[in-house]
Amino acid sequence: MATRFRVLRLITPGRLLATGAVLAVVVLGLDIVSSNDYIFLPDRAHPVANLVHVAGGHEPRNGGGIYFVDVIVRKATVLEQLLGGLHSGADLYPASEIVPSGTSSAQQETVDLSEMKTSQQVAAAVALRALGRKVTTSDSGVEVLEVEPGKPAAGKLEPTDVIVAVDGKAVRSTKDLSRAMAGKPIGTLVRFTVLRSGARKIIALHTVPDKPGSSRGIVGFIPGQDESIHLPIRVSIDAHGVGGPSAGLAFALDVLQKLGRNVDRGYKIAATGEIFLNGQVGEIGGIKQKTIGAREAGVDAFLVPVDNARDARKYAHGLRIIPVKSFQQALHALATLPLKR
Repeated sequence: MATRFRVLRLITPGRLLATGAVLAVVVLGLDIVSSNDYIFLPDRAHPVANLVHVAGGHEPRNGGGIYFVDVIVRKATVLEQLLGGLHSGADLYPASEIVPSGTSSAQQETVDLSEMKTSQQVAAAVALRALGRKVTTSDSGVEVLEVEPGKPAAGKLEPTDVIVAVDGKAVRSTKDLSRAMAGKPIGTLVRFTVLRSGARKIIALHTVPDKPGSSRGIVGFIPGQDESIHLPIRVSIDAHGVGGPSAGLAFALDVLQKLGRNVDRGYKIAATGEIFLNGQVGEIGGIKQKTIGAREAGVDAFLVPVDNARDARKYAHGLRIIPVKSFQQALHALATLPLKR
């Protein structure tokens, strides 16, 4: 009994308060210190109307609107890493799945913003072509989309570099690039002329086998955009720093709406999907968080790429999911909705 009494006397209110304070500091510290994981969080869908400006166009006042969805992506804190369910709708991913090896987070952000810029141009082109307007394209060099770790290009070429020549021979398209690299023996020194931040640089790299035992020589990068788009009217889109290509479908729908097409028919329509110059709609990431964000915005329907539809329905909770493969299919799906009263 005496021993128990002494133990109880040690746990005084003051000591309990001090222990609680220490624990609070530890928890606070865990919620500040970054881990090596990334966290995906839902973000409420945003109206597109104020982001898209078309010369001579206007937004109809019918009570509807086009919405784009995004995902909040940031480094997870240690506390968030330990308690995966700390935020509703959150997912944790290792850094290797978000930022490719050999690429810094700053470089990846540059890639994301570049992809967003390209998606805006493509969206405007697709919308204008749907109205029969003439859109032209021209070859302008080949952008470096990603650099493969462990290959000669790693640390030499950077995402968003634009290759304009190989060994002094002009490169205007991916076809030109393929021709220039064809038949290069393993170990060949290849000189790439690139544009980086407005400056022209020459970067020399030796080719290596693309895989063990192969005679095909590569330097280790993935090509991206190789076309410049020329629009017949001025279209400007400001996504306020959001990166990635997945808002392309939403932007294309709103450009068309501003030019007089009753696209939304009075409904609030969220849309996601990468859009290509041929009008096809491609799969995107973060569909769980984007579906939750669309639902929280109170939209009437959510257009998603066909390949994302199954996962979107898991988190729809009553929200109407409309799968689409192309821009024309999206327009048809919306045109068949009854006029909202």
